[in-house]
Amino acid sequence: MAKRSVKSMVEEAERVIEAVSPADVSTMIDRDETVLVVDIRDIRELQREGKVPGAFHCPRGMLEFWIDPESPYHKSEFADPEKTYVFYCASAWRSALATKTAREMGLSNAKHIAGGFTAWRDEGLPVERLDRR
Repeated sequence: MAKRSVKSMVEEAERVIEAVSPADVSTMIDRDETVLVVDIRDIRELQREGKVPGAFHCPRGMLEFWIDPESPYHKSEFADPEKTYVFYCASAWRSALATKTAREMGLSNAKHIAGGFTAWRDEGLPVERLDRR
């Protein structure tokens, strides 16, 4: 039985998707382009680390359900196929897979942050802290 590793799946995704530097994403946000930054990390990661300011949280496990307009769980944030969607996770592995999936589901302008939230934070870019109610 042939087994695919996560590493090989991420490498395959990276061959067909676009990675955007944290600085370029920051510029996109500042220019108020039609962009939605999507944090796919677990809520505990957001609570512990914070997030890219204004990012929309979509847990990785719900991504396909929230993108699909025919799903009962569809979210309007994913309704515009012309919008640029920039996904990120902690280190860009989950977001590479999420970006590939989003593109396959019709979000042709999906990209992800190279290096993930770790790279964003390491570049000294702003971090929004969550209210831990």
